[in-house]
Amino acid sequence: MKLLSLIHPFLALLLAPLLLGVINRVKAVFAGRRGQPLLQAYYDIWKLLGKGAVYSRTTTWVFRAGPVIGLTAVISALMVLPFAGQSGVISFSCDFVVMAYLLGLARFFTIAAALDTGSSFEGMGASREAQFSALAEPALLLGLAALAVQSSSLSLSDIFTQLNLQAWMKVGPAILLVAAAMAVVLLAENSRIPVDDPNTHLELTMIHEVMVLDHGGPDFAYILYGAALKLWLFAALLVNVLMPVQASNVPVNFAVALTGMFVAAIGVGVVESIMARLRLLKVPQLLVGAAVLSTLALVLLLR
Repeated sequence: MKLLSLIHPFLALLLAPLLLGVINRVKAVFAGRRGQPLLQAYYDIWKLLGKGAVYSRTTTWVFRAGPVIGLTAVISALMVLPFAGQSGVISFSCDFVVMAYLLGLARFFTIAAALDTGSSFEGMGASREAQFSALAEPALLLGLAALAVQSSSLSLSDIFTQLNLQAWMKVGPAILLVAAAMAVVLLAENSRIPVDDPNTHLELTMIHEVMVLDHGGPDFAYILYGAALKLWLFAALLVNVLMPVQASNVPVNFAVALTGMFVAAIGVGVVESIMARLRLLKVPQLLVGAAVLSTLALVLLLR
């Protein structure tokens, strides 16, 4: 069973950049353009790995450690996450809290690396990242808490195992509320529209992009790869909620789950194509709304 659990991290490491290609291709279709190749993210990462890195004399070890620790933390979080009916590589009680803390660790070192440059511009982006992530985390944790109540378990593997057709028939509305909150968190945590635009270079509107402007070469490759893995992680959370697989056929389970991953990527591309970015003052309202949805789901399941 544990051997099968290793398939998910392997698939994530291999296919995560492809999700970015799917999103960009969907956006190109909506815009009437040919768009980037599906494998463009792989090309970019490979090209950056072959370049050298330039470091300012004002930066310290924090700036160099940020991308490495961020990537390591996200990969570690993937080890906890179940997928396609298989338990996580690491599974224990309250492991979803550890997963959240690992994501927080990655964010902390990204913010610290941005602040280490001494640039007020990057400090502005770091401040926004900290503010919005502080509002997104309650929505994530409350949603997972609601699912934990539904399954009477504190382990992610058990939580999603219990999320079957019978659970949907019994408490489907509450699960849908959690899924809606997870979708908002996915967009916010991965700097996607309507929270942030990953393709923008406007100084006053950037959030995540502005924090990594001074990184280059392999360091920037680690950041891009870590961002792709983080997108995979949150998409897998959403797929686990909306498409719980219970079939005994392992290949079918993984085929269904992978289909759900690419459907989620298409959904992100559609959202980015039909919506405009929100004003910065409206983003906290969106994230608080996601937390309210998770809280409502928790209340319904506690009744």
